Formats: sequence, structure tokens, C-alpha cells
Amino acid sequence: MAARQIFLGNNNFVCRKLVQKQRLFSTNAAAAAVATANPTTTTASTATHNDTKNHSKPRPELYIQGSETHFGFESVGVEEKEGRVRQVFESVSDSYDVMNDLMSGGLHRYWKDTLLDMSAVESMAQAVRFRQQQHQQQNQSMDPSTNQLRILDVAGGTGDVAFRFVDAAGLSSSKQKQPWSMAGESQTQNQPSSSISVTVCDINKEMLRVGEARARERFGNQLLEGGDSAPLSFVQGNAQSLQFSDNSFDLYTIAFGLRNVTDVDKGLEEAFRVLKPGGRFMCLEFSQVPDPILRQIYDTYSFHVIPAMGELVANDRASYQYLVESIRKFSNQQELLDRMDAVGFQLTKYTNLTGGIVAIHEGWKPII
Repeated sequence: MAARQIFLGNNNFVCRKLVQKQRLFSTNAAAAAVATANPTTTTASTATHNDTKNHSKPRPELYIQGSETHFGFESVGVEEKEGRVRQVFESVSDSYDVMNDLMSGGLHRYWKDTLLDMSAVESMAQAVRFRQQQHQQQNQSMDPSTNQLRILDVAGGTGDVAFRFVDAAGLSSSKQKQPWSMAGESQTQNQPSSSISVTVCDINKEMLRVGEARARERFGNQLLEGGDSAPLSFVQGNAQSLQFSDNSFDLYTIAFGLRNVTDVDKGLEEAFRVLKPGGRFMCLEFSQVPDPILRQIYDTYSFHVIPAMGELVANDRASYQYLVESIRKFSNQQELLDRMDAVGFQLTKYTNLTGGIVAIHEGWKPII
């Protein structure tokens, strides 16, 4: 009964408790918990750092200052960058996932799996379905808006992260298990829950084309039917000016996309705006390697191998040259944390993966 009653409270409170519980029982989370207690402690693959929330610290400098910004190592006009980035991803869209495997040696799969584990989407989906089940058993009506799990994955055109959420939330099966069912109760439901949805938003229509085709091949057409209420949807949009209403989503994720946003501050402000009070922001992004020896090896590989690989496999050296340069121009771990704090996120922290080659930043939109 204790396990059942945990899920009867406010969904956002439940989600926080589930996140805490899940981390205590996962290998990566255990390492993160050690690092949180002692920020100088690191493991071979992860290190977690909490923000001290010093409210007197100065606001970071604006990401965009003046009429120019960077496109890799090149200076371009602010209005020009968005189009240049669009051209890059239109060029690489068909080979994007193959190149991710080649460039990272498959590590990008581990990084995305870690993002999924830390998000606790599976547990949150179980919480939503359990509350539905409880109300049905008691013949009580329920306002659907009070029992939802709405996930927004920005810059996720090919669906690699979103598909993980779909599977974890149980949306990919036409016969979904009901958690904590009573003896004699049905263990399945015939349709995906309309209270749980995953929205993929990307500025690039070619990336979305690839993602939607992959989704239909993997899941069939059912998940993408239903218009605005479809369990899985692909929409074109700009991270700096999202078309969604305020306080719409429980979880906002962006994987390897934030550094391509022209004005990162605006992107963070939009993430904050569309999240519900108590909602969570999670960003998986390339970051800065603190160890000088590892950094030298990583830089040599990045600048000498990745562009050549792009030329060989995708016949596009320039796009992959931009990708490695854009990583070096992006904020380091602490700077991004400060930018998150500046727009209002609380309980912010980052977790380094693979020696800081990538990091997962996260924060919560305050309830009040």
C-alpha cells in the first residue's frame, strides 16, 4: 500500500521522488550521488556537480553581443547563422545517425541511454497510468490536465532520443502493462494513453522527414495519428521562439542541439517558458574536457579524423569541420549552468560523461 500511495500525490512531486529513487538504484546514479556529496570526486565515466545557488553571483554575459556571432571558428552575422546551420543539417540528415555511430564509436548510444535513465520517464509514465487506474476503479472522474506526462524533445529531428522515451513510456506496444495491478485486474490496455505524449521539435524539415520515416518504420502509423493528441508527433519549430503555450510540458530535453542555437539565452528562456511549474530541463551536449592529456587526444581526433570521416562517408567535410569547431566555441560546463540559473532554473547541476567530452545539464522550473 505504501508504494501505491506514493503515486496519489501531485504528479510533479511524484516525479521528483521517482527521480531520486531511480538514481539510488542505478549504477551511473550511484556514482553521481557520490560526486554530488563530494564534487571533487570523479569516476571513470561520470562526475556530478551541483550549483551552490549563490544568488549574489553576477549574471553571465549575454550569449549574443552585437551584430555578429560565431559559426564554428568563423564570425558571421547573427541573422546569417541560422541559415548556415540549417544548410549543415540539410546536408547531413540522411547520414546523420550513421555518422554519429562512426564519430563516437557508438558512445552516443550510451550517452543517450544515460539521459533516458536520469530522466525517469518510465517511472513517470507508470505514475500517470496508476492514477488513471485508481480513478477508474473508484468510478471517479478525472481532469485529464491534472494527470499528464508531456515530453518535448527539441532539436531531435531524427528521433533517436524521442524513440527511447516512447519505448520507456510504454507507448510503442499496443498491449501495455498496467503497473501494480490488483489480483484479477486486466494487465493490458488496447490503445496508447492519450495522457502521455512525446513531441519532437526541430527547425530542420529534412531532419524531421528522416525522423518521421524512421518512426513509421519502427512503430507503424498508429502512434503518429490523432493530430495534436497523437502519442508521438514531429513539428517544425525554432528553439528560440517555440510555438507551444506557456506551462505545457513536464520534461524538456535537447540532445546535441543547444550549441547550434543562435542565441542560447533565448533558447533557455523558451525552455523555461514552455515547462510546467515543477517541470524539468535536461540538456545533453558536448562540453569541455578538463584533463589536459585527454583533451589533447580528443582535439587531435576531432580535428584530424572527424572531418576526414565526414568527407569519406557523407561526402561533406565542411559540415563536420563546423561540428567540431562549434563544440569548442560553446559554453563550458559551469558557464552553461550559470546561464540556466540566470533564466530561473533551480536545483541546477551537470554530470560529466566520458571525461567531460559530453555533459548532461539539468534544472527544475520552480513550482511557485
